Amino acid sequence: MKSTYSTTATRPTALTAVTFPEATTIGSYSQGIARALQASGVDSARIFRSVGIPVSSTNDPLSRLPVSTMTRLYRACVNVTHNPYFGLTVARYIHVSNLHALGYALAASATLMDFCQRLERYFRLVSQVAMVSLSDEGGNVFLRFKHLEESSGETEDATFGFLVLTMRLLYKQNFNPVRVEFHHPMPREGAEPYETLMRAPVSFSNEDGLLVFERDDMLQTLYGSCPELAQVNDAIAIGYLAKLDKNDVITGVTQKIIELLPSGDCSREKVASALCMSPATLYLKLAERDTSFQTLLDHTRKELACSYLHQANRTVTEVTFLLGFTDTSNFTRAFKRWTGSSPKDYRAEQLAPGYLGTSE
Repeated sequence: MKSTYSTTATRPTALTAVTFPEATTIGSYSQGIARALQASGVDSARIFRSVGIPVSSTNDPLSRLPVSTMTRLYRACVNVTHNPYFGLTVARYIHVSNLHALGYALAASATLMDFCQRLERYFRLVSQVAMVSLSDEGGNVFLRFKHLEESSGETEDATFGFLVLTMRLLYKQNFNPVRVEFHHPMPREGAEPYETLMRAPVSFSNEDGLLVFERDDMLQTLYGSCPELAQVNDAIAIGYLAKLDKNDVITGVTQKIIELLPSGDCSREKVASALCMSPATLYLKLAERDTSFQTLLDHTRKELACSYLHQANRTVTEVTFLLGFTDTSNFTRAFKRWTGSSPKDYRAEQLAPGYLGTSE
């Protein structure tokens, strides 16, 4: 049976790409490239200057580099290092902090499934080159990267390498994908370095990039799981996405819903006013994206509810009011509609056997 994980309020339009004047990548990602150059015995500052990139240590996610500039940078790196697999080298020097709030949220994820769901939600904060989707079929989980425009093969190598290495760090060192499919062609020198890093079959020149994992591995609790920290950084990531693309109405509405829910007054009218538009205009803008305010409200409440219930120090009553419900019975009915379980049963399943908190 095939199912697609509905993880965020943006999910109803997951197949609708948001367009940008020019695709960009988070600027702090270049810090990993600089470290890889230095480790290769190359003056990174000289290479950066040669392609017109300022030598800066900023970690601001709104500091962006055009994808075309990143392609020129990688071309220069490959030429100076004589390493056709330089992107795989960079994968070892990217740190989660280079991805700002998304990186910290990934590191605090409860499971690798949770990790991948965050990539699906917030990958646009890192890069606008590809759209990420997550699905589940036949005991495997598929993390797909649909390319919206062409970029260097080194970019894909660094991304896939970083993700697999980070998953091993968070889960276990002998964790491997089932298979890996690259969008870019295979280098003339062959596939051996890819097979060595991935420890899995690899293929090239595919329509999409794809990482395939065993589902059982993806559901194991990670040692660094910290739902509170992950949620804080989720909110930061949503805020930066709203700033990055002010025309993305779904991100803007989601951000305002999160802000207004605890007040108990999170109506369509209130959100429209916060976004400086009329309720009718908001309705039309959401309809253009094949969604509605109520759909976004339900999705956002569901995701926040699941996140809150992972936090052992929060009572069901507290979660009820944080989500803007007037009483626990209304929340319980809504949560059963979303998940098929009551909040108490869901919490018991997620936190067993070591959960010691209260649920009243």
